[in-house]
Amino acid sequence: MRSVDEHLADILLAVRPTAPRETGLQEALGTVLAEDVASPVALPPFANSAMDGYAVRACDVAEVPVTLPVTGDVAAGEGGRPVAAPGTAMRIMTGAPMPEGADTVIPVEWTDGGREQARFERSAPAGNAIRLAGEDVLAGDVVLPEGTLIGPAQLGILAGVGRAHALVRPRPRVVVISTGSELAEPGTPLGPGQIWESNSYALAAAVREAGGEAYRAGITADDATGFLDQLNAHLSEVDAVITSGGVSMGAYEPVKEALGDLDTFRFEKVAMQPGMPQGFGVAGEGRIPVFALPGNPVSSFVSFVLFVGPALRKMRGLEPGPVPAVRAVTLAPLRSPQGKRSYLRAVLAGGSVTPVTRQGSHQLAALATANALIVIDEDVTAVPEGTEVEVIPL
Repeated sequence: MRSVDEHLADILLAVRPTAPRETGLQEALGTVLAEDVASPVALPPFANSAMDGYAVRACDVAEVPVTLPVTGDVAAGEGGRPVAAPGTAMRIMTGAPMPEGADTVIPVEWTDGGREQARFERSAPAGNAIRLAGEDVLAGDVVLPEGTLIGPAQLGILAGVGRAHALVRPRPRVVVISTGSELAEPGTPLGPGQIWESNSYALAAAVREAGGEAYRAGITADDATGFLDQLNAHLSEVDAVITSGGVSMGAYEPVKEALGDLDTFRFEKVAMQPGMPQGFGVAGEGRIPVFALPGNPVSSFVSFVLFVGPALRKMRGLEPGPVPAVRAVTLAPLRSPQGKRSYLRAVLAGGSVTPVTRQGSHQLAALATANALIVIDEDVTAVPEGTEVEVIPL
């Protein structure tokens, strides 16, 4: 059997970031920059008031109280630059350009609010309540480097430096195909020997949570030709494919039957529990990555966390890295088979972690109550209660 780390390394060697494309700001959230973004101008581009008040010379209000004539108003967005004569004040609004000659802003709350003349009760040093030109960004400064994940704040600075579009790596488009003649769509009656299909819903949700765009292709029966038709119908439209089921050693394994002879594909046993049967390779002219995951619900979900999640990060243009983990103390003894790395479903709370009672790879309800995976290495078969263990938060 191959190790978890070896299988992941092969996957990360095969996948590549999505091709950059120009996109509008409204569509850029959650994508990753494929260029450095520099500001064409200084920000702020001119000195302006940080609050509503009066633009004055600091020396004219050094001794208070004092009353000064008000010679005009300066509003935000006003063109030109007015002049503040010595011994006078100008009413100024937040964001308005500082008048020539004025070197401080006295908040309106420190005055009587007069329009023709204003009484100042407090003084302020030069520079008070003034946003200086370029104090945030200088012209030519890189405000966002290539590889930045675009969130709300990053969208704000893109707009703030005048960009209506950006070159980004778009979210990977992923189609999810579930196989199994025993599967029925949720909401339909169950026939003899059938179960409701759940994997594609969980996996598509996991793709979206990992920053991709997910599409359910529906259910494919245990027929290699039908599966291959379904796969080929999507290869030209997506950046990756996830299948669940059809990869084990028995009969009626359509994914393995359809792809097993390709020299670009590999089915193998990975030393892990749950999720030992795994398949991965590329298909089609575009060499689209295909993640062939096992069919048991817990196995497919754990496989996504360990293998597909890091691959999607690389496809998005982010550092894939290992799955983030923390340390916590187990509140129960743990057991694991020799030679396999176990991922036990558990509840993480603060610095402690408790395994759920049902650890079967088919027990989806138990997975739904868990928020973490306890990791037990291949050479460990028993862990006493009170031991600090590695935990992957979900």
